[in-house]
Amino acid sequence: MINAANTPPPVILVTGAARRVGAAIARAVHASGARLALHYRSSANAADALAAELNALRPDSAASFAADLLDLNSLPSLVAAVVHHFGRLDGLVNNASSFFATKVDAVDTAAWDDLIGTNLKAPLFLAQAAAPHLQASGGCIVNITDIHAERPLKGFPLYSAAKGGLLNLTRALAIELAPAVRVNAVAPGAIEWPEDDDASFPGSARAAIIEHTLLKRTGTPADIARTVRFLMFDAPYITGQVINVDGGRTAHL
Repeated sequence: MINAANTPPPVILVTGAARRVGAAIARAVHASGARLALHYRSSANAADALAAELNALRPDSAASFAADLLDLNSLPSLVAAVVHHFGRLDGLVNNASSFFATKVDAVDTAAWDDLIGTNLKAPLFLAQAAAPHLQASGGCIVNITDIHAERPLKGFPLYSAAKGGLLNLTRALAIELAPAVRVNAVAPGAIEWPEDDDASFPGSARAAIIEHTLLKRTGTPADIARTVRFLMFDAPYITGQVINVDGGRTAHL
């Protein structure tokens, strides 16, 4: 458990924090008393605006940090910059992710590098860089996987494989970093549709997915954010686990 009563307050690094689910996670853990290191790659304006929003609520509680997660040399530098700015690191949320379809006969090294890089390699090497600081603070890692890590999504074999690797990495890191550091995952279902991706998810496909979801509706970024917040702050005896936040879809896939 990260102790929100610590002085100074705990510091959590969220990758891909500028928009969508990442921003919701940042707001949720900030509301629980944490200071936020907001990672972004290209969304500088959105990240800076979110930092300003959080700092208006609590001065000096958030800062934005740029890094290309596909550049492995930048990952130790990102962690070092966060620790230099805040003086500590208590939590890491590996949220940043590439997501796009890949037909098997069209998979190339560019798609491999992007999907494996953002969804598997970067979380591993960020965890490696963060581990000494998290061990010192008794911290926590939360990886954002996908329900299709265990049940692959047709048309997305490489993405599904990358998230499957991240799910197993979650369990492996829980073993490797115990007992000081807890490592868990949150696996979203239909939370937000990909932006500008009507080709992969036309209206009929989206309707079919919702019909196959027990709660008969999509979820929201807040549903993911609340679960991350729980694992960070209120789950001191949970590690090596994945929580599906999917409206019950995986109950009968």
